Amino acid sequence: MTNKVALVTGSSRGIGKAIALRLAKEGYDIVINYARSKNAAIETAAEIEALGRKVLVVKANVGDVDKIKSMFEQIKQEFGRLDIFVNNAASGVQRPAMELEEKHWDWTMNINSKALLFCAQQAAKLMESTGKGKIVSISSLGSIRYLENYTAVGVSKAALEALTRYLAVEFSPKNIVVNAVSGGAIDTDALTHFPNREEMLADARAKTPAGKMVETDDLVNAVMFLLGDGSDMIRGQTIIVDGGISLLV
Repeated sequence: MTNKVALVTGSSRGIGKAIALRLAKEGYDIVINYARSKNAAIETAAEIEALGRKVLVVKANVGDVDKIKSMFEQIKQEFGRLDIFVNNAASGVQRPAMELEEKHWDWTMNINSKALLFCAQQAAKLMESTGKGKIVSISSLGSIRYLENYTAVGVSKAALEALTRYLAVEFSPKNIVVNAVSGGAIDTDALTHFPNREEMLADARAKTPAGKMVETDDLVNAVMFLLGDGSDMIRGQTIIVDGGISLLV
């Protein structure tokens, strides 16, 4: 593989970083997107360059459509193509429904749901120039199960999964395959924002049928499968990687 390009949003750290590094090892040049973690983004870029791949680092809040358009213009100017888009960036306010304010709702929906639509539109334009592409979003079990304090985020992830189905159908004539991966609780930096973090982790350790918690590599492996040629006939699906915990009543 030479000169293929992958964009991973929110890839300065955590799961996004792990996906970006795996793609770099597979021979992709990488676009690192971040909103606040500049130093972490630069460190991630250095790791990718050490693997012999080109890197473009772009600061952009993907909840802002103008910032999205600017990011993709930079990608077009730097690489002239895009083969893979991993919609990983996520944020959200962790509060019970009665404590949510309009600004909390808008912030969460913009970054977790709206971003997929408007990034996918721009990604599709670049992918059409090469004749094909793959889009994978990162969701969570809160889209289909109740999680404490997770109202806004859970609804935004449900919207992301619904949008994945619509994009999968509408992008298929362009030879662009669209799917999502939903993970169980993984002990990453993102989980530190959960007020009930320790309870969630303890619950996952005790109840996951697989006998262990989901790890970052488990999620990355599923993403890489969906990005590979062997998954071309899987479209509009959300693959759940949770060790079976969502099967429990």
